[in-house]
Amino acid sequence: MPTRLIAERSMNDWREYYRTRTVTPEQAVAIIKSGHRVAFTTGNEPTALSLALLARAPDLRGVTLFLPTPSRDFGWYDEGFEQNFTIEVGYILPVVREMVAQRRADYNVQTLRVEYGPFDRPADVALVELSPPDEQGKCSFGASLWNKKAEVMSAKVVLAEVNDRLIRTGGENAIHVSEIDYFVPHATTGRAPGATDLLGRKQAEPEQAEQEIGRHVASLIRDGDTLQIGVGSTSEWVARLGVLDGKSDLGWHSETTPNGIIKLVRKGVITGKRKTRHAGKVVCTAVGGGDIEDMRFVNGNSLFELYPAAYILDPRVISSHDNMVAINSAVAVDLTGQIAAESLGPTMVSGSGGHLAFATGANLSKGGRYICVMPSTAKDGKVSRITAAHAQGSIVTVPRTLAHYVVTEHGIADLRGRSQRGRAEALIAIAHPDFRQELRAAAKRLYWP
Repeated sequence: MPTRLIAERSMNDWREYYRTRTVTPEQAVAIIKSGHRVAFTTGNEPTALSLALLARAPDLRGVTLFLPTPSRDFGWYDEGFEQNFTIEVGYILPVVREMVAQRRADYNVQTLRVEYGPFDRPADVALVELSPPDEQGKCSFGASLWNKKAEVMSAKVVLAEVNDRLIRTGGENAIHVSEIDYFVPHATTGRAPGATDLLGRKQAEPEQAEQEIGRHVASLIRDGDTLQIGVGSTSEWVARLGVLDGKSDLGWHSETTPNGIIKLVRKGVITGKRKTRHAGKVVCTAVGGGDIEDMRFVNGNSLFELYPAAYILDPRVISSHDNMVAINSAVAVDLTGQIAAESLGPTMVSGSGGHLAFATGANLSKGGRYICVMPSTAKDGKVSRITAAHAQGSIVTVPRTLAHYVVTEHGIADLRGRSQRGRAEALIAIAHPDFRQELRAAAKRLYWP
């Protein structure tokens, strides 16, 4: 039985516990056995522990590795490790997209509830990255909290890699050393993609369509609104294009802080003064997407509070914010208003994340708005993202009953209160002109006598 589960330690003896439980990465991962379920935590995987685990691969069989947001490549995604490791992911990012498409990795479906689904199956071993302990023996989870605390508390054994570069924030972003079984020093080596963001995605520049979409979205945002902007190449540009700079007293309650959000806080655009929950605070479960100066601004700043994903994504919490505006990207929208945001047909390209939770919460919020954004076409203009019907096998992320605004570079479609014919007409009006004629013909067959 892990010592942390049976011993209560005073504030004065945590240092001795921490000293005696600090081991080498190789000693720590020796506890992992064939058949174990090993859970990583959302955000960057701990480097030293990951490399030590990879080195043990020849001795292991049938170890399940659950990676909520796989962002770094340590080698186990390569062919040849199938007998050693079974890979499960909670979100499909570039480093595993090909592996998932080849069905060499499995997708762990995230459930909409106040506890995340994977923790119905506690890990045999959890791997987490933490800051060194403070004077009270508390370690920070850094810029990325998500569901780490729940994972640590439910796992049989917890291995922590101690990284002195992790920031500290307010909220519930800390854990006492007595909850951890073994500590190892941080390592900075290992294969990892370059020029990436918080989730390991390559940086890019906005297309003309994304600039137009940003301007349309800005027209739907009012002073004092509380915002959420989801992960997505289109939605995240809203914060970076300067279209929100003229707003005042915006609030923030979101999973992450996309690039540009911290600068809006520094400029005084996001103040949270009018929030009906956590007034005056920037609330999220992961903070990032900024440069070094942005992160220095966040570190130790009481404005920023990180809470577990189960709290941030609770639709009851989201809807308790008046004027909650949720902005999320989509892959395609059909003429009924069904929104697909995670797959191309049956092929997963991302994950559900918090999209449905925020769509639900924004719809239930007093004065709330749910905004779905996407360019009108894909594949260099050859495919319309507004479609008569989704491709066979497509995953519908948000049902038509929650659809509100759909925005492309060609305009805004307000679907609330519209009949099926009215929805089709509104969506066709913001489709790319090259596809409107065939969409009208399809709509006539589907919805008119």
